[in-house]
Amino acid sequence: MITEKILFVDDDANVLAGYQRQLRKGFHIDTALGGEPGLQAVTQNGPYAVIVSDLRMPGMDGIQFLSRVREIAPDSVRMMLTAFADLQTAIQAVNEGNVFRILTKPCETEILTRALGAGLSQYRLIMAERELLEQTLMGSIKVLIQILSLLNPEAFGRASRITRYAREIAAVLKVPEAWQLETAAMLSQIGCIMLPKTALKKIYHGQPLNPEEMQVFTMHPFIASDLLKNIPRLETVAEIIAYQTKRFDGSGNPQDQRQGKKIPLGGRILKVVLDFDTLKASGLQESAAIMELKKRPGWYDPAVLAALEAVIWIEARYTVREVSIEELVDSMILDDDVWTKTDTLLITKGEEISTLIRRRLKNFAETVGVKEPIRVLVPLHSGN
Repeated sequence: MITEKILFVDDDANVLAGYQRQLRKGFHIDTALGGEPGLQAVTQNGPYAVIVSDLRMPGMDGIQFLSRVREIAPDSVRMMLTAFADLQTAIQAVNEGNVFRILTKPCETEILTRALGAGLSQYRLIMAERELLEQTLMGSIKVLIQILSLLNPEAFGRASRITRYAREIAAVLKVPEAWQLETAAMLSQIGCIMLPKTALKKIYHGQPLNPEEMQVFTMHPFIASDLLKNIPRLETVAEIIAYQTKRFDGSGNPQDQRQGKKIPLGGRILKVVLDFDTLKASGLQESAAIMELKKRPGWYDPAVLAALEAVIWIEARYTVREVSIEELVDSMILDDDVWTKTDTLLITKGEEISTLIRRRLKNFAETVGVKEPIRVLVPLHSGN
């Protein structure tokens, strides 16, 4: 039996029962009695490979329903059944609901079966293309992150620190497509490879820049955005990065008319976590850094700032340990910079241990050597 699910939506329970009888041997069929229950099914019971809706339904007709489905489940293949097929209906269904097929009622079982088979094939094609694109995309992202970690440990360290906070804020705010925010945070500092290392050290230690350095630094979000915006599926990530320094009141860069909620949510989140990281780098404790952010009216989205404060207060408490490279595990956080035995900075304080970091440390340990033990913060609830 086919494993992908198909949803039929109609306002007539007898019609829905008929679809179940006709198709249950060859397909996994769910039904919903009307548009609103249909949307509820899509959000709670999906994903559905194919969604078939009647046109004439009270309250929310088929075109309205499938238009909403297009927004909340864009990968689902959408079809319409109607006893009133005409050219205008077909045009509207295709334009508003991006409908794959329009079928006339009553529809013979053989015709309906073939249409559903075609819909499932289309869905599988969509998912295969998405999987290929995502694999290519993640490969590109990993290469960019590895380049940043090799060329500039300070920039990579800052990106790692803010990614952890951005991820937790996204969970508090229930940010949709949170992978875009996390990717933007991880790649937010890639434009800094154009900056002199002396300037970067000032930035990452909360020290002021001279006018020439500041002029170059203000361009780094746009450099990163320009690098990323032409990579498929990273358009939103590029936009988030471009807005990482813009204030909630609309001041700052980019110098456009956007302000408040019109600034991308990801950009508003990056603005908060980047400034928070800068204050911590200058020597402030977390609570003091939060208080300092609150003294800057108009700079931050209040909801994002409240979410950061919630993250800080609910975050697990840590204990300090000294461990070897072999003892490092995910969820540990570096409590000091890590250096090679030839006094080259490898990884900065505050980074969360990951597979990439462990691999990098092992590679250097086998060549030039790494100073051990490594001081880390371990969550008190962890058994490590």
